[in-house]
Amino acid sequence: MSELPATVRIDYLRPPDRREVFVQRLLLDTPEVKITLAESVPFDPPILIHDEIALEAGSDAVWFTFPGKWHDVGRFHRADGGFTGIYANILTPPRFLPGGVWVTTDLFLDVWIDAEGAFSILDEDQLQEAEAMGWVEESQAKRAREEARWIEAEYRAGRWPPPIVEEWTLDRARQS
Repeated sequence: MSELPATVRIDYLRPPDRREVFVQRLLLDTPEVKITLAESVPFDPPILIHDEIALEAGSDAVWFTFPGKWHDVGRFHRADGGFTGIYANILTPPRFLPGGVWVTTDLFLDVWIDAEGAFSILDEDQLQEAEAMGWVEESQAKRAREEARWIEAEYRAGRWPPPIVEEWTLDRARQS
């Protein structure tokens, strides 16, 4: 088994022109899933979802990237390590380039399952604006909505998130 690169660089475009690079520790790399750890994220002010802190400065997030899928999944925590929920970011399937560089484009929609299991789709208004402004193509916006609805149907049927998301807790990720 070859040794994993210590980190990956995720080149993340939020249309029309906001580009960020996230450097995350690579914990697992298989054809089915790539697991990374975003450590001590710098979100100040914190990210609030439904008026509750989802991520804040000093939080860690365990990320699951599924090659070919139109979403990734994050296990979110507060800075004290308390689990806040499961977040799915609807995006273009990442392209994996040499040297541990991943490239993807945000498609605005997000899915949130809070720590108690309440499900919601977030940011439809942002996707509508992006579509109206021509920042995303109509076909991409349609695909984003289909992905969010598919996740919701799978969640309601008890098949989502994938078991690996439950298996790789923050404690497990930190020990890897």
